[in-house]
Amino acid sequence: MDADQIQSLQPTLAGFAVRYRDCFKREATYEYFQCYLLGLLTELKRKSIEPIALAAGVPVRSLQEFLQTFKWDHAKVNARLQRQVMDGHARAGAIGVLDPSAHAKRGDKTPGVQRQWCGESGKVDNCVVGQHLLYTDNDATNPFSCVIASDLYLPASWADDRTRCRAAGIPDELKFRTKWRIGIDQIKQAVGNGVRFSWLTFDEEFGSVPAFWFALDELGQRGVGEVKPNFYAWVKKPACRSLRSEHAARRVDNLCRKSPAFTKQSWRTMKIKDGTRGPVIWEVKSAPVHLVERDDDGDRGDRGVSVPTDRVYWLIVARQPRSGEIKYFIANAAAGASLLEMLQAAFARWHIEKWFERAKQQTGFGAFEVRSYQSLIRHWLCSRLAMFFLAAQTCRLRKKKPADHARTGGPGCQRPGVETLATHLVVMA
Repeated sequence: MDADQIQSLQPTLAGFAVRYRDCFKREATYEYFQCYLLGLLTELKRKSIEPIALAAGVPVRSLQEFLQTFKWDHAKVNARLQRQVMDGHARAGAIGVLDPSAHAKRGDKTPGVQRQWCGESGKVDNCVVGQHLLYTDNDATNPFSCVIASDLYLPASWADDRTRCRAAGIPDELKFRTKWRIGIDQIKQAVGNGVRFSWLTFDEEFGSVPAFWFALDELGQRGVGEVKPNFYAWVKKPACRSLRSEHAARRVDNLCRKSPAFTKQSWRTMKIKDGTRGPVIWEVKSAPVHLVERDDDGDRGDRGVSVPTDRVYWLIVARQPRSGEIKYFIANAAAGASLLEMLQAAFARWHIEKWFERAKQQTGFGAFEVRSYQSLIRHWLCSRLAMFFLAAQTCRLRKKKPADHARTGGPGCQRPGVETLATHLVVMA
């Protein structure tokens, strides 16, 4: 982007923000909203409350209160964001991606912080985990992506300590929920706001929970996601309910190695997409399977006997020919679904990984330094709004360029010395 295009984004940002004006009771609160958005979009070295406030020339305390105590309807803002995404970027092949993201934090005051798996540091660490839902049109040349929901994963240790929760401003009605339950609630809310996904995809933390699949079935939502090798299924329904081993469900890795449904197949070579380093090629096999029908408390069968689902699901095994890496996927699509389409959806999770990378660098998504639940949720929301603004503007400007420049227009260099909220707006690659 050239300087004129960057300069032109400021009035565009004002026009973007005004769509949310009625979510704020007071004009002063709305002005802080615009100030915070602009601060997240500029090239400040740190995009937390204090640097933004100092650069904008407003009291740090006032900007803290904007996130923590000022009255504005952030739930209404988020619902409007979802509707706005669909108004401008609805597409028949759209994909939703569920993903938890962890942020390493020091101390024990940040809501939800504890020692748990942290993907950011690649180990068990002191961190906060958010559960997020991304919408992407999955366009091959000019993709648009936006995280349309973010919720705090509240560990059981926090949920059981209501005194600690109240000190962090966590509402009493917010109880412990597994990540997949949070994901289902996010999908329901998004669908209620008009969001439509052709597919949902997710990692094995979601896919390996049978109850999650049944919840998707109840919503009428197609999904394809990775499962662990020790996920259990049947290629054929057992002849009877029995504790005998020959009637038991089998691990999917064993099914793919030993079941005739797979061993009698030849590997099919499929090009999933064109990547930056050339075509993404995987070898695949697939077969219909029955899952183990469970509810939240365990098997629905009598005396611990696993019961197969009446309906069938797809079990897909994918092998990377160069590295030998193997992945296992389940899909709840109909029998006539395209295997290539399912795999393209399953491998679309890179969109959210790229979104997190950009959001942390460009709009301070992980730069929250807060001790209240509402401040955290509002910071994530403002960062997502800023990313939505950037994504929409970047897609618009890319369309003005020749096809051979479809991926140009990257962010400018971050300048630590910027002290005012000038016109140094970041634009995504």
